[in-house]
Amino acid sequence: MFGFLKKKEVFLCPVDGEILPISEVNDPVFSQEMMGPGFAVAPTSSVVVAPMDGDVVTVFPTSHAFGIKSKNGIEMIIHIGIDTVELNGKGFKPLVKQGDVVKAGDSLVEVDFDVLKNEGKDPTCMIIFPNKEKFSIVKPHSHVTTGQDNIIEFNK
Repeated sequence: MFGFLKKKEVFLCPVDGEILPISEVNDPVFSQEMMGPGFAVAPTSSVVVAPMDGDVVTVFPTSHAFGIKSKNGIEMIIHIGIDTVELNGKGFKPLVKQGDVVKAGDSLVEVDFDVLKNEGKDPTCMIIFPNKEKFSIVKPHSHVTTGQDNIIEFNK
């Protein structure tokens, strides 16, 4: 009855770059959605932010991946780079810890993408929804900026 009062889900872009369908990521674990559906951003900035308000449920010891659960129950994994776990934290400066509460736009990690590239790692950032959230990218292959809204739309 009061559907017009429902607040739209806010989801911000976590990093500057080109937004890509997950199927184009150069890693079958991600491109074949083995961890769940998602999308990717080929990054051009060094700070990765929280896309939604939520709890930081996981910070990998190497600081290359973060798990966030939104207040609305949406779970996401932000995975920075491909095979970057092998760097043992080199190039990553975490700005949050497990158990922290974040607001959309809060900084999660600073990444020296030059270090990743110099180590031969693909810097692409993947945003994965392990609970199989349904969504669509508003404008695939477009340039997006950190904190930009309306990059994806959740499908009901």
